[in-house]
Amino acid sequence: MPVPGERDGDIGPVAARLMERKRVGPGDLDRARQLLGTSGSTIEAMLSRMGLVSDTELAATMAEVLKFPLATAADMPATPPLRDRVGVDFLRNSHVVPLRDTPSGLDLAMADPRDDFAVNALRMIVHKPIRRHVAALGDIERALDRWAAPAAGVAATRRATGEDFDLVADATSNAPAIAFVQKLISDAVRRQASDIHIEPIDGGLEIRLRIDGRLIRVDDPPAHLADAVLGRVKVLARLDVAERRLPQDGRVRVAVDGREIDVRISTVPAMAGESIALRILDRSHLTLDVEALGFAGPIAAELTRLGDRPHGIILVTGPTGSGKTTTLYAMLSRLSRPEVKVLTVEDPVEFRLAGISQVQVQHGIGLGFARVMRSFLRHDPDIMMVGEIRDGETARIAIQASLTGHLILSTLHTNDAPGAVTRLMDMGIESFLISATVNGILAQRLVRTLCTDCRESRPATPTEKAYLKESLPDAAPPDALWHARGCPRCNGSGYRGRVAIGELLVMDDEVKSLVSAGAGQVAIRDAALRKGMTTLRGDALRHVTSGLTSLEEVTRVLPES
Repeated sequence: MPVPGERDGDIGPVAARLMERKRVGPGDLDRARQLLGTSGSTIEAMLSRMGLVSDTELAATMAEVLKFPLATAADMPATPPLRDRVGVDFLRNSHVVPLRDTPSGLDLAMADPRDDFAVNALRMIVHKPIRRHVAALGDIERALDRWAAPAAGVAATRRATGEDFDLVADATSNAPAIAFVQKLISDAVRRQASDIHIEPIDGGLEIRLRIDGRLIRVDDPPAHLADAVLGRVKVLARLDVAERRLPQDGRVRVAVDGREIDVRISTVPAMAGESIALRILDRSHLTLDVEALGFAGPIAAELTRLGDRPHGIILVTGPTGSGKTTTLYAMLSRLSRPEVKVLTVEDPVEFRLAGISQVQVQHGIGLGFARVMRSFLRHDPDIMMVGEIRDGETARIAIQASLTGHLILSTLHTNDAPGAVTRLMDMGIESFLISATVNGILAQRLVRTLCTDCRESRPATPTEKAYLKESLPDAAPPDALWHARGCPRCNGSGYRGRVAIGELLVMDDEVKSLVSAGAGQVAIRDAALRKGMTTLRGDALRHVTSGLTSLEEVTRVLPES
């Protein structure tokens, strides 16, 4: 019998309780609904994935509201019941863990106790009642990881299409290198790492994961497996195993926890041996919504307005790894519709977007940004995205395309929004062309968000209050600030997930006049601030006062100049 709850329409009692406790607001629910799509997930699960509610708090709230017992990590058995009758893959895909198998029934820990599918399937196996318990998804996954660890390895099998590979658990395999690479990729995906770095050192390999922008060391393989691990990764990407003198690039699709993950693999010959970087492209964590990325309401609204213009250029600036491409993807996702033709040229294509023609540059055959853009103009596009404007030729083609009625989205490597104007001038673009074509410039960074399981509050010091008052003159400084502490859920860092901060320079009449006159970026910045532009620091401190991040994190990302 189905347990009452929501799936698509009404928010249901659990989300209502979270709203009642002010853990989420109406805007959070609206964004969660937009991101749900046809995923089949629940709105509560989406709120947790967005980082607004921890899975521990979600489980406790579900247990309270739906009147089910709460199971914790301590309740997870060391030896799995039904291990000879139920596979770990089924349990992982269903987000359940058997706790106890007794004559009177089976106790089952569930991330969502309203899900009848797993209950009905297990009831057919055990032929006895199922007693539902609620557990945090992270606790369930860690228990299943422990149970799956003895499985010795995996085998790579070629797909029927001949294009992709799939990593499939193979308990009969005894190849330690295969098992190590499988576990390394699976663990990285589950910990939401963006990259895996495998680097040769004297006597073996050093392996690090980039999580929330920071590199952390993980267990290295035994020294005698070093060559086998490197070879295994190259085989997966269909690279030349014998070639160790030249860089190589490849791509592989792997299956982790029932979903497909794209992994981009690059090798570089270093002094101590080949260094390999794996970029993890997990579409399930791709947020294609500008507000959900973290931008304040005014910035998101202004970006929407700029994107609705029929022509012109929108630039996103920031250093490597600041989320520029994701922001452009979010804008394209909103703009793409059947009556609009959208083309992109990228280096490389990070994610494949439905309904959009994406081209990857190939410098080895002379297919660069400028050449692809010239070809695009013969395909009657409405919107073009250029992965990066790197030189004057590409910049000039973008300018010409915008003048002939196209909307251009692109990125630049500058520290702030006004600096993009100077950068274009340095590329040889005349100031009057910049003022005539650029609609807006968004500078952005990513700051880590505090772990909701362990963050702690303490009184703000007089110095901190004075700093916040000076930086946010229109807001009263808070009496307390949240800080990172560290727990097992966040690997001791005190942070879990990242959010975008930005400053948006809108090219209004005053700014355009300054640009046309060749004004410097200081004059442009002053004019924009008078018109109400929020600086990167001001936007970041907005997240500090709301408890989403810490003052220490903002200082790390935006050090005082």
